[in-house]
Amino acid sequence: MNPKIVIYQLLPRLFGNRVTNPVFNGSKEQNGCGRINDLTLLALRKIKAMGVTHIWPTGLLEHSTQTDYSAYGIPRDHSAMVKGRAGSPYAIKDYYSIDPDLATRPDKRMAEFEALLARVHKAEMKLVMDFVPNHVSRQYRGDLGKKDNTLQAFSPQNNFYYIPGQRLACRFDMTGTETEPYREMPAKATGNDCFSAQPDRNDWYETVKLNYGVDYCAGGVKHFTPVPDTWHKMLQILRFWAAKGVDAFRCDMAEMVPVEFWDWALRQVKDEFPQVQFIGEVYNPSLYREFIYRAHFDYLYDKVGLYDCLRSVIRQERGAGDITGCWQSVDDIRSHMLYFLENHDEQRLASDFFAGDGRKGIPALAVEALMGGNPFMLYFGQEFGERGMEREGFSGEDGRTTIFDYWRVPTVQQWWNGGKCCSKHIDADARSLYTQYKKILRLATSEEAFTDGKFYDLQYVNYDNALMDPNRVYAFMRSAADSHWLVVCNFSDSEREVGVNIPQHALDFMQIMPATYEAHDILSGKRYALTMSPQQPALVRVGAWSAAILNLN
Repeated sequence: MNPKIVIYQLLPRLFGNRVTNPVFNGSKEQNGCGRINDLTLLALRKIKAMGVTHIWPTGLLEHSTQTDYSAYGIPRDHSAMVKGRAGSPYAIKDYYSIDPDLATRPDKRMAEFEALLARVHKAEMKLVMDFVPNHVSRQYRGDLGKKDNTLQAFSPQNNFYYIPGQRLACRFDMTGTETEPYREMPAKATGNDCFSAQPDRNDWYETVKLNYGVDYCAGGVKHFTPVPDTWHKMLQILRFWAAKGVDAFRCDMAEMVPVEFWDWALRQVKDEFPQVQFIGEVYNPSLYREFIYRAHFDYLYDKVGLYDCLRSVIRQERGAGDITGCWQSVDDIRSHMLYFLENHDEQRLASDFFAGDGRKGIPALAVEALMGGNPFMLYFGQEFGERGMEREGFSGEDGRTTIFDYWRVPTVQQWWNGGKCCSKHIDADARSLYTQYKKILRLATSEEAFTDGKFYDLQYVNYDNALMDPNRVYAFMRSAADSHWLVVCNFSDSEREVGVNIPQHALDFMQIMPATYEAHDILSGKRYALTMSPQQPALVRVGAWSAAILNLN
């Protein structure tokens, strides 16, 4: 049986935070901060028990912050160039260092990370680490840029892009909480491809763009021979962390870095560390196959396809039948597509900006976790119905859990409960949702039919089926050896008895004999007789915003 990957993303800064009443825009001293030591062996084993195979602690690398760590030899950051009091995990200040916020003893932070990695492996999971290749903090303190010719806007051997003769002059106050404004001369290009000395609040103003040998100001002319200096420096960073035992890298904004670099670097990393995997944040479907086959990425975000579709289906803006077109458009590479319903960039399912109720994500979870053997990722608190509706500081009330502020995640805090990590401490609704997540994810990773069995989409024979309502119901079958399953997902507010048409071709393909079976619904626990025949619809009982996951005996 091929293993199915389930990734659990969390921010250690928030995960173990004990403060229950944080204040708006509060400091670390006021609002507290979780640490990597809060990811105890018990906590990791409880996470694994959900069916999780990989853990992604987001924000491990040292990044710019308004907290002063100068006592530990870390230069203090100018507040005007830090988003939030805690700072963005993607404004990297040192690629070779762990963020001091996350350490019980900042001077021992690398040793604490190494102990975390050992605990993750002892819990029989793998660790995913961020690799941020496109940009760094404006206050980066490593060797990048040390030998740059700053009189040239572009040079293939420069690490950054420059606006010669112009001082950085952001279109907002550059003083922050300081007495003097932030100074940068000459200005460097901003991380989101803003080649101006005047980025604004909507730009990634606290970051600078890394130069991989592409002259964007000359129409994107590529200068890759000799190999640019930035390529060598980035390769060494990957080798450094892979040598420590990191199992996978989640590569931030991978599509903003030339595919030629990925081809050159990933081949070398995989030759030396063949077990290491790469996950690419790529949003342009026209680039998917190039990043898989040429750049050697193992997995890519399926954001603009299935995520966007399911979000719209949940919000009743699109019909469930559109799910078919999403998987078909990437069917040749579907094993490489990473599914998710939440992450740090997206709004919480339970937020007022998305579904308003975490329970409405259950049918979408069943689709993403059970439709294929490709990876699935969930975001900490998703399994409890976390709403993300608090106004934290730099991150306003937007339905997202902040990545910029010192804060807490209320539902995770209840579950964590001083390190007890027990579902009895959460309320009944959250516990019910958590139970459903565990059932679905455990099934997805343990049952051969779902890890690498046959798949049959039943939607095409049900488009005109009044007994099914194909706009709100999606159905498919999975099968392996003598294990046969029918999954019916109900994206509506009402419990219903659904009649699903099953064609003879489906029965033949899945090697299921036409007969009446004892069907066991894994989610509800109910058992009932279910006739699988092309002569009559299979009658399935499925709850509102739920799924019937039926094992046919």
